[in-house]
Amino acid sequence: MFQKILIANRGEIACRVIKTARKMGIQTVAVYSEADADALHVRMADEAVLIGPPAASESYLVADKIIQAAKETGAQAIHPGYGFLSENAGFAERLESEGIAFIGPNVKAIQVMGDKIESKKFANDAKVNTVPGYLGVIQTPEEAIKIAGDIGYPVMIKASAGGGGKGMRIAWSEDEVAEGFISSMNEARSSFGDDRVFIEKFITEPRHIEIQVLADKHGNVVYVGERECSVQRRNQKVIEEAPSPFIDDATRKQMGEQAVALAKAVDYESAGTVEFIVDGARNFYFLEMNTRLQVEHPVTELVSGIDLVEQMIRVAAGEKLELAQADIKLNGWAIESRIYAEDPYRNFLPSIGRLVRYRPPEESCEGGLTIRNDTGVEEGSEISLFYDPMIAKLCTHGPDRIAAIDHMMLALDSFWIDGIEQNIPFLSAVYGQERFREGRLTTGYIDEEFPDGFEGAAVSEETHFKLAAVAVFAEARLGQRNRAHLDVDLSEDLSAPVHRVVIGGERSLDVTFAAEGDGLRVCSLDGGPKDFTLFSDWHLGESLIRIRINDELMAVRVERQLDGWDLSYRGATLVLAVHRPEVAELAKLMPERIVPDTSNLLLCPMPGLVISIEVEEGQQIKAGSPVAVVEAMKMENILRAERDCVVKKIHAVPGDSLAVDEIIVEYELAD
Repeated sequence: MFQKILIANRGEIACRVIKTARKMGIQTVAVYSEADADALHVRMADEAVLIGPPAASESYLVADKIIQAAKETGAQAIHPGYGFLSENAGFAERLESEGIAFIGPNVKAIQVMGDKIESKKFANDAKVNTVPGYLGVIQTPEEAIKIAGDIGYPVMIKASAGGGGKGMRIAWSEDEVAEGFISSMNEARSSFGDDRVFIEKFITEPRHIEIQVLADKHGNVVYVGERECSVQRRNQKVIEEAPSPFIDDATRKQMGEQAVALAKAVDYESAGTVEFIVDGARNFYFLEMNTRLQVEHPVTELVSGIDLVEQMIRVAAGEKLELAQADIKLNGWAIESRIYAEDPYRNFLPSIGRLVRYRPPEESCEGGLTIRNDTGVEEGSEISLFYDPMIAKLCTHGPDRIAAIDHMMLALDSFWIDGIEQNIPFLSAVYGQERFREGRLTTGYIDEEFPDGFEGAAVSEETHFKLAAVAVFAEARLGQRNRAHLDVDLSEDLSAPVHRVVIGGERSLDVTFAAEGDGLRVCSLDGGPKDFTLFSDWHLGESLIRIRINDELMAVRVERQLDGWDLSYRGATLVLAVHRPEVAELAKLMPERIVPDTSNLLLCPMPGLVISIEVEEGQQIKAGSPVAVVEAMKMENILRAERDCVVKKIHAVPGDSLAVDEIIVEYELAD
C-alpha cells in the first residue's frame, strides 16, 4: 500500500480524498494555486505545494507542475479527483513513465472511453446501443448546421473532452447551432484544453441514469447500482439520488451487466461510471463512460456502504476487489443537493465573494437518518471566479425516498450561508414539488417546472401562518432586547395576551399572544391555528432561527428590515411587518416605493469577464439579438436584448472585469 499520495485537485473533492487517505493511514500532499493559498484542502493535507497563478491553465492543468510536486514530496501515487487532469490520457501516461501510480484507470481505457467521440465508436463496435449522432470532429459552424439538419432537431452539441456540463448546448434551430458551436468550442478549450465538439440527437423526455462500476487489475468488475441524475440546469446536474425512482430490478440488471461488459472490453480498472439516457419505456442508450470518480459518488456510497475512494486507492496499489456482485446490496435511499454559489432569482448566474457565514447542518446518523456534507470551504473562504461555483454537496440518507427527501428539506432549512448568493431556496422549492416527490423526472425538469425562471416557491396558507408566527416571535425578542437596554417601557407586559397585526404577502392577520416561559403562546391567529406555542434559543442578529412550533421543528432565514422581517422558508419568501393595531392603520397610508426603471440598460447580471461586444453604437437591434458575451466560472453567458432598440452607448469593452449591475450597454428604446 502507498505511504503517501498527492491529490491533483482542489476544493471539496481534494478534501474528500484526504479524509479516506487519512482513514487508511496514508499521508497526503495538496497542490494549490495562488488563489487557493488559504483553502481548506491545503490545511487538511499533511503537505502542500504551490503550483502557480489562479488560472487553472497555469496551475491545476499543468502536468509538469503536478509531477514535480509529487517528486519533491515523495508521493508514490496521484489521485486526480474529477475535472482538470482526471481524464487526460497524456497525464496518466506521463505518470507511468515517471514511476508514479495513477489512482484511476489505465491509459488505454482513458483514451478509448474518456474521449466522447472515440467512446461512441468503440461502443458501436461492441454492439452497445448508442444515441444517433455524428461522431467525427466538426470544424466549422456551417458544417455543424448541415450535420444537425441531417440528424434532425433538436440536437446536443457536446465537447469531446468535456464533463460537468461544460461545452454543452442544446440547439433547436440553425441559429442556435451556430451560436452553440462557437460557445461549446470556447468553453471546451478553456476548461479542458481541447476544443473538439460533436453532435448527437437530443432525445426528448429523457432521464439521465448512470451505473457505477468498480474494476481491479485482475479482470474483476462489478456494478454498484445506479444513480438518477435527471434534474439538471444548463446540462449540469443539480440533484442526484440512488437508486432511481424509475428503474425496476430487471432494467437495473440489464444496465449493470451492459456497463460491466463495456468495462471489461476496455480492460477497465478503478472506479468508473457508464452513463445512459433512458426513455419513458425504460429503453436505455449508452451516452459515455466517465473514467474517473463522479461528483455524485456519495449517494452510491450511502446506499451501498462502499468507500469508492478507498477502492480506487486499493486497486491502484494492485489489490484485488474483495467484492463480488452478489455481495453488493443497496439499502435505503440517498439524495444529493449541489449547493452552488449562484443566484437562482437571476437565472442562476454565478455569485462570487467571501463566505461571511458558512454554517452547514451538523453531519449526523441518528434514527435511521443520515446527513453528510462534502465541502471544500469554511466560514471566511473566498468563492473565486476562476473555478467551479460549487460550495458543497449536501447528502441525506433514509429508509425510503420520501424520508430522505424530508430529511434533506430540514437539512437545507438549517444551512446558513451569508456573503454570497446561493441556490438553497431553489433546491428547497424543488423538493417540495409533488412532481419531484412522485419521481416524475426528466432532464428538462427545471425548464419545464420553471419556464420563466425561479421566482421563489408559492407561499401556501399554512406557510403564511407559520411565518407570521415566527415574525411575531422575532418582534417579541426585539421588544425584550429594547426593554433590557433602555430605561423605558416600550411595550405592553407580555405576561398577559397582547394584540398585534401582521402585514405582508397581500394580507393582514390579527394575532394575540403572551409569554410562556422562554417562549410564546399564540392564543389566536386570524384564520389560522389556535393556541400553539413557539420555543427557540435564537438571538437577534442571527440570520437563521431554529424554532419549534408545537412538535414541529422549523429553520427559517430571518433578516431584520427597516419596517419588518424578511423571512425565507423552503424556497418561499415573505416580508412581514408586526404592528400595534393603531400603527397598522397608519401603515395603510404609506406610499409604495417606486422601483427605478432600468429597461434602457443592459446590466452585467453577475461578476464576470467581458468576452465580446456583439453590437455597435447606433445599431438597430431586435429583441433576442445577442449583445454581449460574459464569462464567469468557466461558463460563457450570451446576454440578449429584451426588446427592439437602438444602441445608444457602449460602456464596456472585451477584457473588462465587471461587477454585478455594472452597465454594459445603454439603449434608446424603439417606439
